[in-house]
Amino acid sequence: MAEPGFWDNYEESQQVIKELKSLKDKVARFTKLAQEYEDLLTLCELAEEEDQELLAELAEGVDRLGLGLNELSTQLLFTSPYDRNNAIVTLHAGAGGTESQDWVEMLLRMYIRWAENKGFRVEILDQLPGEEAGIKSVVFLVEGEMAYGYLRSEIGVHRLVRISPFDASGRRHTSFASVSVLPDLPDDVEVEINPADLKIDTYRAGGAGGQHVNKTSSAVRITHLPTGIVVQCQNERSQHSNKNMAMKLLKAKLFQLEQEKKREEKEQLKGEQQEIGWGSQIRSYVIHPYSLVKDHRTNYEVGNVQAVLDGDLDQFIFAYLQQEAEIR
Repeated sequence: MAEPGFWDNYEESQQVIKELKSLKDKVARFTKLAQEYEDLLTLCELAEEEDQELLAELAEGVDRLGLGLNELSTQLLFTSPYDRNNAIVTLHAGAGGTESQDWVEMLLRMYIRWAENKGFRVEILDQLPGEEAGIKSVVFLVEGEMAYGYLRSEIGVHRLVRISPFDASGRRHTSFASVSVLPDLPDDVEVEINPADLKIDTYRAGGAGGQHVNKTSSAVRITHLPTGIVVQCQNERSQHSNKNMAMKLLKAKLFQLEQEKKREEKEQLKGEQQEIGWGSQIRSYVIHPYSLVKDHRTNYEVGNVQAVLDGDLDQFIFAYLQQEAEIR
């Protein structure tokens, strides 16, 4: 039998090891970038004769070094105690009906592409499809180092302007969707949940088919009666797994609520909840009548909308984190 306090000490030591590894990784990245810089200086001297092949290699190296420096600079901006955690992301369709539901599906694809480019893993936890097209709401887990640190910059309302593919007259439509992000809390973070305060319902999972879909009541919905918070999960293979994941979601939401009370600042971790509609957007994606993505918090903008929708989000994330650091 383990000595009293063994597991507490074990968890503390694992946390120290994790932090040490993160610091070592940052030092290794810096050392590698410093070496690349020295190599580029040498290459620059060799390219003075205007050797076109060397000049092309130099330009490629400078671009690569710039990307590496931006990545390292972004990592140094992570200061929240939960920035290193995985992220639980929720997308909700807002004003615009089918248009906004299609927009949610586009955003889901964008975040999956971004995560894949980072080498992160994405798991869909719950999804409510639209009646005609798209997705009404979706909850997914992003697993990877600093996933929450990156994605908390996406919290807010996202606005899309385009020619509607669902409008036979080819008119321009504006759609809205909200993005909410919570840290996936480690097991050692205690959140008091009284079982008597929970209403647990099971129902048949919906979806595109499969062995368990619509055959067993494997999906789980949990209502926390004192706060009215409702969480649900249906994408795991068993009722037990769905219940565990739903409890994880509830734990994260209750923790967030407690943080708000302690800090006396509304929506401290996921940002101020606003109406999903006009005037509340944090970022606009305009496909027509011109091509532009603009973040209204930082005023950072790019003209290549398709690249952003394909997951090229780091430039917006870096601009937000940099602004946040300057304000702080």
